[in-house]
Amino acid sequence: MLANPQISPWVAKYAKLIDGSLGPVLDLACGAGRHTDYLSSLGLDVIALDRDEVSLHLLRKKGANCISCDLEVRGYGNGSYVWPFAKESFAAIVVTNYLHRPLFPELLGSIKTSGVLIYETFAVGNEVYGRPKNPNFLLQENELLRRCIYDISDDLRFNCLGYEHGLVNQVAPAIVQRICAQRY
Repeated sequence: MLANPQISPWVAKYAKLIDGSLGPVLDLACGAGRHTDYLSSLGLDVIALDRDEVSLHLLRKKGANCISCDLEVRGYGNGSYVWPFAKESFAAIVVTNYLHRPLFPELLGSIKTSGVLIYETFAVGNEVYGRPKNPNFLLQENELLRRCIYDISDDLRFNCLGYEHGLVNQVAPAIVQRICAQRY
Protein backbone atom coordinates (compact mmCIF):
# COMPACT_ATOMS: atom_id res chain seq x y z
CA MET A 1 0.00 0.00 0.00
CA LEU A 2 1.31 3.43 -0.91
CA ALA A 3 1.54 6.13 1.74
CA ASN A 4 -0.15 8.57 -0.64
CA PRO A 5 -3.07 6.89 -2.45
CA GLN A 6 -2.99 9.61 -5.13
CA ILE A 7 0.32 8.33 -6.43
CA SER A 8 -0.20 6.09 -9.43
CA PRO A 9 0.69 2.51 -8.49
CA TRP A 10 2.20 2.21 -11.99
CA VAL A 11 4.54 5.13 -11.34
CA ALA A 12 5.44 3.79 -7.91
CA LYS A 13 6.15 0.33 -9.32
CA TYR A 14 8.57 1.55 -12.00
CA ALA A 15 10.09 4.65 -10.37
CA LYS A 16 12.68 2.40 -8.72
CA LEU A 17 14.17 1.80 -12.18
CA ILE A 18 15.09 5.45 -12.64
CA ASP A 19 18.84 5.99 -12.43
CA GLY A 20 19.15 9.45 -10.92
CA SER A 21 22.84 9.63 -11.88
CA LEU A 22 21.75 9.99 -15.53
CA GLY A 23 20.21 13.38 -14.84
CA PRO A 24 16.86 14.92 -14.05
CA VAL A 25 13.39 13.41 -14.36
CA LEU A 26 10.67 15.27 -16.22
CA ASP A 27 7.16 15.15 -14.75
CA LEU A 28 5.27 16.12 -17.90
CA ALA A 29 1.87 17.78 -17.42
CA CYS A 30 2.51 17.56 -13.69
CA GLY A 31 -0.73 19.19 -12.54
CA ALA A 32 -0.69 19.63 -8.78
CA GLY A 33 2.61 17.75 -8.57
CA ARG A 34 1.70 14.47 -6.89
CA HIS A 35 4.38 12.64 -8.87
CA THR A 36 6.84 15.52 -8.65
CA ASP A 37 6.63 15.27 -4.87
CA TYR A 38 6.84 11.47 -4.92
CA LEU A 39 9.84 11.32 -7.27
CA SER A 40 11.60 14.05 -5.29
CA SER A 41 11.04 12.03 -2.10
CA LEU A 42 13.04 9.23 -3.78
CA GLY A 43 16.01 11.59 -4.06
CA LEU A 44 15.55 12.29 -7.76
CA ASP A 45 16.12 15.70 -9.36
CA VAL A 46 12.70 16.49 -10.86
CA ILE A 47 11.58 19.13 -13.32
CA ALA A 48 7.83 19.74 -13.19
CA LEU A 49 6.27 21.00 -16.42
CA ASP A 50 2.70 22.23 -16.84
CA ARG A 51 0.79 25.12 -18.37
CA ASP A 52 -1.18 25.81 -15.17
CA GLU A 53 0.59 28.67 -13.42
CA VAL A 54 -1.43 28.26 -10.20
CA SER A 55 -0.30 24.66 -9.73
CA LEU A 56 3.28 25.55 -10.59
CA HIS A 57 3.25 28.46 -8.15
CA LEU A 58 2.27 26.08 -5.34
CA LEU A 59 4.96 23.61 -6.36
CA ARG A 60 7.58 26.36 -6.47
CA LYS A 61 6.62 27.33 -2.92
CA LYS A 62 7.56 23.76 -1.92
CA GLY A 63 10.92 24.14 -3.67
CA ALA A 64 10.17 22.29 -6.91
CA ASN A 65 11.98 23.14 -10.13
CA CYS A 66 9.12 24.16 -12.45
CA ILE A 67 8.72 25.12 -16.08
CA SER A 68 5.59 26.80 -17.38
CA CYS A 69 4.89 25.69 -20.93
CA ASP A 70 1.87 24.96 -23.07
CA LEU A 71 3.10 22.08 -25.21
CA GLU A 72 0.03 22.22 -27.43
CA VAL A 73 0.76 25.66 -28.89
CA ARG A 74 2.11 25.53 -32.40
CA GLY A 75 5.29 27.51 -32.85
CA TYR A 76 7.65 29.09 -35.31
CA GLY A 77 5.04 29.49 -38.05
CA ASN A 78 5.66 26.01 -39.45
CA GLY A 79 2.75 24.30 -37.73
CA SER A 80 4.94 22.13 -35.50
CA TYR A 81 4.72 21.96 -31.73
CA VAL A 82 7.43 23.44 -29.57
CA TRP A 83 9.32 20.95 -27.41
CA PRO A 84 11.55 22.95 -25.05
CA PHE A 85 14.20 20.30 -24.37
CA ALA A 86 17.26 18.94 -26.15
CA LYS A 87 17.72 15.34 -27.17
CA GLU A 88 18.79 13.00 -24.40
CA SER A 89 18.06 15.44 -21.58
CA PHE A 90 16.37 13.15 -19.05
CA ALA A 91 16.97 10.05 -16.98
CA ALA A 92 13.20 9.52 -17.15
CA ILE A 93 9.99 11.09 -18.26
CA VAL A 94 6.81 10.44 -16.31
CA VAL A 95 3.42 11.21 -17.86
CA THR A 96 0.03 10.50 -16.32
CA ASN A 97 -3.43 11.52 -17.49
CA TYR A 98 -2.14 13.49 -20.48
CA LEU A 99 -2.07 12.80 -24.20
CA HIS A 100 -0.83 15.00 -27.02
CA ARG A 101 0.24 12.67 -29.82
CA PRO A 102 2.42 15.10 -31.83
CA LEU A 103 4.93 15.23 -28.95
CA PHE A 104 5.87 11.55 -28.95
CA PRO A 105 8.97 11.80 -31.21
CA GLU A 106 10.50 14.66 -29.19
CA LEU A 107 9.45 13.15 -25.87
CA LEU A 108 11.09 9.81 -26.67
CA GLY A 109 14.19 11.49 -28.08
CA SER A 110 14.66 13.42 -24.85
CA ILE A 111 15.25 10.25 -22.84
CA LYS A 112 18.88 9.28 -22.36
CA THR A 113 20.23 5.82 -23.11
CA SER A 114 19.26 3.59 -20.13
CA GLY A 115 16.59 6.12 -19.21
CA VAL A 116 12.94 5.18 -18.78
CA LEU A 117 9.54 6.33 -19.88
CA ILE A 118 6.68 5.79 -17.45
CA TYR A 119 3.41 6.66 -19.19
CA GLU A 120 -0.19 6.14 -18.10
CA THR A 121 -3.33 7.72 -19.50
CA PHE A 122 -6.89 7.02 -20.53
CA ALA A 123 -7.78 4.66 -23.35
CA VAL A 124 -10.70 3.78 -25.58
CA GLY A 125 -13.49 2.37 -23.45
CA ASN A 126 -13.09 5.04 -20.79
CA GLU A 127 -16.05 6.96 -22.22
CA VAL A 128 -18.30 4.46 -20.38
CA TYR A 129 -16.80 5.49 -17.03
CA GLY A 130 -16.36 9.25 -17.38
CA ARG A 131 -14.03 11.85 -18.77
CA PRO A 132 -12.29 12.04 -21.09
CA LYS A 133 -14.79 10.80 -23.64
CA ASN A 134 -13.33 12.53 -26.70
CA PRO A 135 -11.41 9.99 -28.84
CA ASN A 136 -8.67 12.59 -29.38
CA PHE A 137 -7.77 12.14 -25.71
CA LEU A 138 -8.09 8.35 -25.54
CA LEU A 139 -5.35 5.96 -26.57
CA GLN A 140 -6.29 3.35 -29.15
CA GLU A 141 -5.70 -0.36 -28.54
CA ASN A 142 -1.92 -0.98 -28.20
CA GLU A 143 -1.14 2.63 -29.13
CA LEU A 144 1.60 3.08 -26.53
CA LEU A 145 3.29 -0.10 -27.75
CA ARG A 146 3.19 1.17 -31.32
CA ARG A 147 4.40 4.69 -30.50
CA CYS A 148 7.10 3.70 -28.01
CA ILE A 149 8.34 0.31 -29.17
CA TYR A 150 7.35 -0.64 -32.73
CA ASP A 151 6.88 2.46 -34.87
CA ILE A 152 9.79 4.65 -33.85
CA SER A 153 12.84 5.79 -35.78
CA ASP A 154 15.95 3.66 -36.09
CA ASP A 155 17.95 5.91 -33.77
CA LEU A 156 15.50 5.30 -30.91
CA ARG A 157 15.24 1.86 -29.36
CA PHE A 158 13.19 1.00 -26.31
CA ASN A 159 12.58 -2.25 -24.44
CA CYS A 160 9.09 -2.69 -23.02
CA LEU A 161 9.44 -3.42 -19.31
CA GLY A 162 5.72 -3.38 -18.59
CA TYR A 163 2.47 -2.76 -20.45
CA GLU A 164 -1.19 -2.87 -19.49
CA HIS A 165 -4.49 -1.86 -21.02
CA GLY A 166 -7.68 -2.28 -19.07
CA LEU A 167 -9.98 -1.34 -16.24
CA VAL A 168 -8.49 0.11 -13.06
CA ASN A 169 -10.30 1.29 -9.98
CA GLN A 170 -7.85 3.60 -8.24
CA VAL A 171 -9.76 6.81 -7.49
CA ALA A 172 -12.66 5.88 -9.77
CA PRO A 173 -13.14 3.22 -12.44
CA ALA A 174 -11.34 4.04 -15.68
CA ILE A 175 -9.89 2.36 -18.74
CA VAL A 176 -6.19 3.13 -18.93
CA GLN A 177 -3.20 2.14 -20.97
CA ARG A 178 0.26 2.27 -19.48
CA ILE A 179 3.79 1.45 -20.41
CA CYS A 180 7.22 1.46 -18.88
CA ALA A 181 9.96 1.38 -21.49
CA GLN A 182 13.73 1.71 -21.23
CA ARG A 183 15.90 3.22 -23.93
CA TYR A 184 18.89 1.22 -25.09
